[in-house]
Amino acid sequence: MRKSLRILPTTMAEQGKEAFQKALKNAKGAGAGVGLLIGAGALAYGAAQAMFTEIAMHIWLTVDAGHRAIMFNRIGGLSEEVYKEGLHFRVPWFQYPIVYDIRARPNQIRSPTGSKDLQMVNIGLRVLSRPDPNHLTKIYRTLGQNWEERVLPSICNEVLKSVVAKFNASQLITQRQQVSLMVRKALIERALDFNLILDDVSLTELTFSPQYSAAVEAKQVAAQEAQRASFVVERAKQQRLEKIVQAEGEAESAKMAC
Repeated sequence: MRKSLRILPTTMAEQGKEAFQKALKNAKGAGAGVGLLIGAGALAYGAAQAMFTEIAMHIWLTVDAGHRAIMFNRIGGLSEEVYKEGLHFRVPWFQYPIVYDIRARPNQIRSPTGSKDLQMVNIGLRVLSRPDPNHLTKIYRTLGQNWEERVLPSICNEVLKSVVAKFNASQLITQRQQVSLMVRKALIERALDFNLILDDVSLTELTFSPQYSAAVEAKQVAAQEAQRASFVVERAKQQRLEKIVQAEGEAESAKMAC
């Protein structure tokens, strides 16, 4: 990213014109040659001042908070030095800065993948990522400045598919915290290969295909029906035992009455 500061109060022509008019006013009563000489001198002074102002504004580079810069030299190429926040000197035309935002930025990644029991799972990730400030030159050479678009989608899909394939669909729900920790660890290590730092990785979405969701719901209904039937059977057994005990009691009472 090039940064150039183009701050001129007036253009070169306007400064020269103003100086020339002032010189003509001050040269009233003097000879025409003297007035023209003074006007030419004022015009040259205005042009020199404007040129000096433009050069002075281009030899300084300001790096804002949360940013870092590297310098490209037209003779030697990219330098390894990383410019931190503040004001820095540079040679106009021979050097131009490439500025990186090193603050963590959120990225939402969604990936459909398959579980161990061949069920399709849609997983959403939220990743806080930033470039490593100590390797900006290497990042620019290999990835450029749009490193997020080039790296994050591919490595997130790769890690998600490798981790999710180790679990059944039901385990992804019951062991979600373990799955999240495994994805986080693997993704952080994978991002270091590209000199990227991931400050946080979290699972934000975990959904299954409509067919699997319907099958799970049917299974739950069947389990509830089986549990209800078992309760009815146990209740019938209890009622039969109660009748037997009652009949035995009545028979015993009849014997005692005789």
